Amino acid sequence: MSAPDSDAVPEGRPVGELGYAEAAAELDTIIGELDQGLIDVDRLEVRFRRAIDIVEDLDRRIRSARERVDELMPRLDAVGGTEGERQG
Repeated sequence: MSAPDSDAVPEGRPVGELGYAEAAAELDTIIGELDQGLIDVDRLEVRFRRAIDIVEDLDRRIRSARERVDELMPRLDAVGGTEGERQG
């Protein structure tokens, strides 16, 4: 098994392979580096792009989860409505 090409994956694993918490933690690290000026100017664009990729992926995941929850809500409302009628 060969190592990934450093140009293809400049900052570790692809964003889509990271768990949500792992991606959020990496984003926090990058933001901290940017805030403190700890990133070498030669790597600034790479780190900034990585942060954008993470934000876009996390946003996509949140939107998808929201859609799934919205699809499930009528089922919960039906159960809650039935119980509410019995109590009332």
